[in-house]
Amino acid sequence: MTTPRSRPNMATLVLVPVWGVVLAAYVGTMLWTAQISFTASRLLPVNEYVGFDQYERLFASARWLVSIQNIAIFGFLFIVGCLVIGFVLAVALDQKIRFENTLRTIFLYPYAMSFIVTGLIWQWLMNPGLGIQKAVRDWGFESFRFDWAVDREMALYAVVLAGLWQASGLVMALMLAGLRGIDQELWKATRIDGIPAWRVYLSIVVPILRPIIITAVVLLAISVVKSYDLVVALTNGGPGIATEVPAKFIMDHLFTRQNIGLATAAATVMMITVAAVLAPWLYMEYFRRQRAGGAA
Repeated sequence: MTTPRSRPNMATLVLVPVWGVVLAAYVGTMLWTAQISFTASRLLPVNEYVGFDQYERLFASARWLVSIQNIAIFGFLFIVGCLVIGFVLAVALDQKIRFENTLRTIFLYPYAMSFIVTGLIWQWLMNPGLGIQKAVRDWGFESFRFDWAVDREMALYAVVLAGLWQASGLVMALMLAGLRGIDQELWKATRIDGIPAWRVYLSIVVPILRPIIITAVVLLAISVVKSYDLVVALTNGGPGIATEVPAKFIMDHLFTRQNIGLATAAATVMMITVAAVLAPWLYMEYFRRQRAGGAA
């Protein structure tokens, strides 16, 4: 006799095809990509296995090593910068200022643009013969320079600046929603105790916003990994390879240099790196806390 507990859950049965598609589309393609990275594939995938040769070539490539260094610098400055700017903007808007809705729309508007549009806008602004530098010099300031997009030393920071302009508004919106959810009695209590506002923000508000900060970091980290279109639109990886990133390295070797084996090796390294960084952190932040809460 079939008991209610032993009957298959209808919702589970409905989700079985979905899980099948997810496993085939995501896990299956990731495994296939890793498998191709161990072959001598160039224009088309082949089954001629060469062991770790593609990985040895990858880490012997100066272009790949520069791209790793660039993505680390860009990722750190982009994520930390967005968190700081977004938090400051959210705190400013939370002071019940006039024109709050207008300012919030202005700050959030860049996020509605794609990285391609953002890159083109900042390419024009930093163009020495067209953008801000030319306008200021036409006003008589002949020594003014703002040509970061074509300056080998500053090009990477030009990409960071464009990324901050595009994504800080999203963090501001998330932080502002969190600030509006804080009980006003908390603020009254801190005023009665005479605690300075800056200390309340750092010691009380920021820990309360921890889940929102984690969400923002995950979203920003995804943008870092997908920074290909911003780099291509703004500097196309140049000058030279000054702004090369792993995503551009992979795309170039897939579609321009016809070296699928090396491109999939780079993609596999990126996948493992992202998983190695995010998985333990997310486990600590979510699953371990849930277990601790359940045990309590």
